[in-house]
Amino acid sequence: MSFEYYQISAQDLGKDAKVPILKLGDSGEVFYELALEMLNCIKANNAAGKKTVFICPVGPVGQYPIFVRLVNRERVSLKNCWFINMDEYLKDDGSWIDMGNKLSFRGFMERTVYSQIDPELVVPEEQRVFPDPQNLEYIPRLIEELGGVDIAFGGIGINGHLAFNEPQDELTAEEYAQLHTRVLDISRETRTTNAIGDLNGAIDAMPKKCVTIGIHEILSARKVRLGVFRDWHRAVIRQAAYGEVSAHFPATLLQNHPDAMIITNANAAQQPF
Repeated sequence: MSFEYYQISAQDLGKDAKVPILKLGDSGEVFYELALEMLNCIKANNAAGKKTVFICPVGPVGQYPIFVRLVNRERVSLKNCWFINMDEYLKDDGSWIDMGNKLSFRGFMERTVYSQIDPELVVPEEQRVFPDPQNLEYIPRLIEELGGVDIAFGGIGINGHLAFNEPQDELTAEEYAQLHTRVLDISRETRTTNAIGDLNGAIDAMPKKCVTIGIHEILSARKVRLGVFRDWHRAVIRQAAYGEVSAHFPATLLQNHPDAMIITNANAAQQPF
């Protein structure tokens, strides 16, 4: 297998890319761009009397404090918004980890987003959605009822995963693209990477299971916006934008999306080696 795309310089990154790449300066610019995408979409839909439906990550997260500040300052109502979070960690018995757990994505969104927005503006509780291991059909059905997702936000994992859609080499790209919300085991490389970032390397303390929104739900969004900024994203961004489309590296499936974009800081744009 050829990995010539790893040799693409920072200057040339984006040329002939199969997924558009927006190159910015520091990470703050990436997060601000994501926050503005959220805010501008909501304002436009509010003005048109339309719902706003987002798929939201907990990683990247730097956009949320900016978004909260802009919503409160500009008095932007989120009452007609649905925030569908991508995923959540599970206990070994298949139930959600406790909201009070440091790793809980539900807890993070409550502490960092919902509790920080003025009550008269905040997303109604019933419109704050997480994939439920006991009701996997709910999110695909809800998205259909709402008329689709405006924007799916997210990042890219070290093995190309979007949400927790881990590689499945035994599937074709077409088969993989049809995977819906489901429970799965988290790969060791994902657990390792997350343990470094979240638990200072305590891999054995990381959950082994999760519930994730499907790659089908992400690819069905009208827009997809991914933020990358870490050192190891230098290789990831190149494989996603230039590599062969396959279930081996799920982010490559975005090459077939009509309006996807990877937003990178100067660090992640650098040549890997």
